[in-house]
Amino acid sequence: MLSKETLAQFRVEPGAKFHLKDHDPRQLTEKALRRLGKDELKEKAQEVVRKNLAELAQAQAMLWAHDVHSVLIVLQAMDAAGKDGVIRHVMTGVNPQGCRVHNFKQPSSLELDHDFLWRCQGALPERGMITIFNRSYYEEVLVVRVHPEYLERQRLPAGKRDERFWEKRFESINAFERHLTRSGTLVLKFFLNVSKGEQKRRFLERIEDREKHWKFSAGDIAERRHWDAYMDAYQELLRHTSTKWAPWHVIPADHKWAARALVADITANAVHSLHESFPKATKEQLDALASAKKELLGG
Repeated sequence: MLSKETLAQFRVEPGAKFHLKDHDPRQLTEKALRRLGKDELKEKAQEVVRKNLAELAQAQAMLWAHDVHSVLIVLQAMDAAGKDGVIRHVMTGVNPQGCRVHNFKQPSSLELDHDFLWRCQGALPERGMITIFNRSYYEEVLVVRVHPEYLERQRLPAGKRDERFWEKRFESINAFERHLTRSGTLVLKFFLNVSKGEQKRRFLERIEDREKHWKFSAGDIAERRHWDAYMDAYQELLRHTSTKWAPWHVIPADHKWAARALVADITANAVHSLHESFPKATKEQLDALASAKKELLGG
């Protein structure tokens, strides 16, 4: 596993001044690439993922056995940042019975008839479970902020849609996540920080490769035109919603294999910290085991 000092540099410290421009999407990889070369560094990153898959599988088994805590992993990013790849690679070794992925699309009319946090509540993890939100309630301070016309569909009470409006949404999110953590849910939040140039390269790859055409949508280009507005919105949400109970991690995502290694390491460390061992059997359980063994051996 990577050192705590290394991982700490990707965490957004609550209350600290935060500027997204200070976080390089190629951070940690460029110097290492010059020193080791891409193939060697990529292999090292893949080895980190492999080791953490084993750690995470063990941690998930203990999570399930204790049936006290749950884990919510929130993934946010611009299009083509690699969210699906992170989910596929990092969660490969996890028991499917104990893990779910929920993708949030455009809200339905039913969802729009409720508050902005309502639709995510039914998808939250039960005790012993890990749930991944591929996009999340944070879209309500991202897409909706970049496209304020979407607020009209929400039929909100009259009032200004100014800075205070968005600050109130941040406050609601922080209170919601605090409630979750107090109830036993570990909240892990990752922003996959891809550069505009790398996104362009990946979009062109999807256009030029027939087997990747299905990944491309004209809407991706439309949203790319609002890149600067999205960066401003991300900076604001990272500043206001990275808390002691649910901090954000800004993951450099221009190299997919580096991003996967970091997410895997942070996740495995955090989930493993919930339970150090399997629960000990009570006297009644031990007596029942002894009785069952005696019956089996006698038959």
